[in-house]
Amino acid sequence: MASGQRPTNGTRTNGRPPKGERPQGRPGQRPPRGRRPSKGEEERRRPPMEGNRKRRPPSGENRRPRQQEQGYREEPVKKKKGKGKMIALGIVIFLIFILMLFVLYVITKLGKIQNINIDENNLKIDETVQTNESLKGYKNIALFGVDSRDGKLGKGTRTDTIMIASLNEDTGDIKLLSVFRDTYLNLGNDVYDKANAAYANGGPEQAIQMLNMNLDMNITDYVTADFTALSDVIDALGGIPIDVQDEEIVHLNNYQIETAKVAGKEIEKITAPGLQTLNGVQATSYARIRYTAGDDFKRAERQRTVLTEIAKKAKEADVVTLNKIINSVFPKIATSFTTSELISYAAGVIKYNIADTSGFPFDRRTGEIGKKGDCVVAEDLTGNVQKAHEFFFGTTGEGYIPSETVKTLSEKIKNDTAQYLR
Repeated sequence: MASGQRPTNGTRTNGRPPKGERPQGRPGQRPPRGRRPSKGEEERRRPPMEGNRKRRPPSGENRRPRQQEQGYREEPVKKKKGKGKMIALGIVIFLIFILMLFVLYVITKLGKIQNINIDENNLKIDETVQTNESLKGYKNIALFGVDSRDGKLGKGTRTDTIMIASLNEDTGDIKLLSVFRDTYLNLGNDVYDKANAAYANGGPEQAIQMLNMNLDMNITDYVTADFTALSDVIDALGGIPIDVQDEEIVHLNNYQIETAKVAGKEIEKITAPGLQTLNGVQATSYARIRYTAGDDFKRAERQRTVLTEIAKKAKEADVVTLNKIINSVFPKIATSFTTSELISYAAGVIKYNIADTSGFPFDRRTGEIGKKGDCVVAEDLTGNVQKAHEFFFGTTGEGYIPSETVKTLSEKIKNDTAQYLR
């Protein structure tokens, strides 16, 4: 193009548009009011894009998450793990501390119980009983109730109550069998006399020998309680419901005189028959009645009734009540159980249930057996032992065959008593 010649495409040589086409205002400046900006002005006002950065889509369109944009990386949030671990460890240590206090508390309380050791190798458990499958899964315990005036629970004291408690360790069911205290039996030393003489002569060890020999049992543990302990338990529980019969009232009130004196408590006489709540002295006296129809058999039944009602209320008792029972009763109890064994059994007390009760011998007669006095005699000890095992363990018919020891004792009892029975 010749010097000074104008270009023919309508632009100036300095790249600016002709004067008549120059837009009003500077690039990026808002056009004068009243005039719509041209497309070129819109493009010039729009800020330039940097690199590969794309324009954000208008509102309403799909946007990619920030972490999906090219070149973006989100830094992970660091958690303070150390503080959380310390809190968790503190909680564990606190729980262990509480558990230690509880165990120490229980051990301290259990330390109040008297422990009279027995020799497990001298309990007269027959070999056939030790290997009998029908007794597996059961814990059989001897229960003795004594009338101790000096607090001693060992030998020298006759037992008013003799029971066997059989615990089904799978179901928690407990069956109670009273052995009538005047039953004519081998006392475990080949001396034949009333059953309650065994405890007086040799304490709990000889009494267990007597039960194992005569009933084919495998008892290795016992619990002995003074009758005043029974009164304390019942009072702590707020009394127990008993249906008192009219003929029992006079004897119940008579027994209260002695029971209240020994227990150091007041007498509240029963004035009417019927279902009513008896306090400790009243219920203990009720359990000792023997001068009504049924004699000692009815008394053993009353004792089982009292224990059953105690068990029902104890399961519903709160911690304060249980603590009161522990403080007042434990010093009046003796046992062969260790502390760990007692804690173990106490842990499962909620599932325990007294499923059934009965008395031994099932088939019996009474008579004045010479110098032994008025005794209860099993008509056939062998047959009664079969019934006892059926009651405890569900063996029927020929399911349990008594040992040769029981058969021998049965013949001896028949020979000793036949001439006296009525």
